[in-house]
Amino acid sequence: MNIILVGMNHKTAPVEIREKLSISCEENSTPLPEILKIPELREVLYLSTCNRVEVLARVAGAGAAIESLRDFVFSRGNLSSEEMGKCLYIHRDEEAVRHLFRVASSLDSMVMGEPQILGQVKDAYRQCVEHKASGIILNRLLHHAFRVAKRVRTETGIANNAVSVSFAAVELAKKIFGNLQGKTTLLIGAGEMSELAARHLVSQGVHRIIVANRTYERAVTLANHFHGIPVGFDRLGEQLQNADIVIGSTGAPGYVVTREMVAAALRRRKNRLMFFIDIAVPRDIDPAVGEIDNAYLYNIDDLQQTVDENIRARMIEAQKAEDLISEEVLKFAAWHNTLEAVPTIRALRDKAEGIMKGELEKAPAWVKNLGDEDRKEIEILISSVLNKVLHDPISGLKEETQEDGAISYIAAIRRLFKLEEDT
Repeated sequence: MNIILVGMNHKTAPVEIREKLSISCEENSTPLPEILKIPELREVLYLSTCNRVEVLARVAGAGAAIESLRDFVFSRGNLSSEEMGKCLYIHRDEEAVRHLFRVASSLDSMVMGEPQILGQVKDAYRQCVEHKASGIILNRLLHHAFRVAKRVRTETGIANNAVSVSFAAVELAKKIFGNLQGKTTLLIGAGEMSELAARHLVSQGVHRIIVANRTYERAVTLANHFHGIPVGFDRLGEQLQNADIVIGSTGAPGYVVTREMVAAALRRRKNRLMFFIDIAVPRDIDPAVGEIDNAYLYNIDDLQQTVDENIRARMIEAQKAEDLISEEVLKFAAWHNTLEAVPTIRALRDKAEGIMKGELEKAPAWVKNLGDEDRKEIEILISSVLNKVLHDPISGLKEETQEDGAISYIAAIRRLFKLEEDT
């Protein structure tokens, strides 16, 4: 195939090395023009995310191309040879195809089943096309990868079930309330876990976010992200009565929500249900809150148990996805094999002979009534004409197999003579 993939990701490289190579997720620049100067590369795709940097290429001479790409990575990231040896992985041909399919399908992601990576691969392909860095092989391969990702998402349950503590909290809230439309959430603490939970809650229809934090400015900053309401810690007890969902995620050394505070809030709410999620260590919410009627309390261990169960479920679905990907790798390899000269020449001749036989079968009665000798003469004549028509395309194809332009030539012949429809 002469396809190679060179890269590093969260599994092979620590964050300080990935930072050296990764273009910021917000930037639109790409090193493709620089990579395209490497003489061994014929087609190339550059994928850079917060957790991976990969170059996928069709090459003329895999050995020289790999060395050139290693040099590119070395110079771009200012890495030592030791760092590259530990972090860089190299896949060739079918294994490169398999890796791409796994990446697009989110089997190789930090959070298996997350949907963002497919969009990032599509963005990388869009840049590849814009810089005229794609051709017959990568165009086919990337579109095949997109179809594989769709199959994995629709035919397996790899994206089902929460596999982060924040998302598990939201899934539990949905079970308690049925749906979260119109609900109010109180975030106690304004850290990363609170922000992640808030994002999930808003996506599920939560109506209002209230943020309470010891540092009021931080509460304002987070609240602004969600068009919410910032409050100081001194108003925490007052705000409890407005909250259907309470998420505790501070670094406080003791409980910031007590049994008495919740009991008072429930009285003012006329005992309308309250759901408490304590993802802080040490805990923010007094465990005695869970003993109060109409107050449901879950801590981080409860959520982690749910996450662990869901991860096990995803791993079962992941094996289904791996089997599906193996099937699709074979399909792509079979298509690629048709681009070799001999199968294409055979397919071209078979199509011509099929057309000749079909036309003879449809011939007028006088042809069918001819004697065997006369009929054979007509077949020889038609075959001779077909051979002369096919001579130049086949000769050109054989000549091109000696050069690097063979793939484009073969692909053009298969398209012009509609040989794809016969495979």
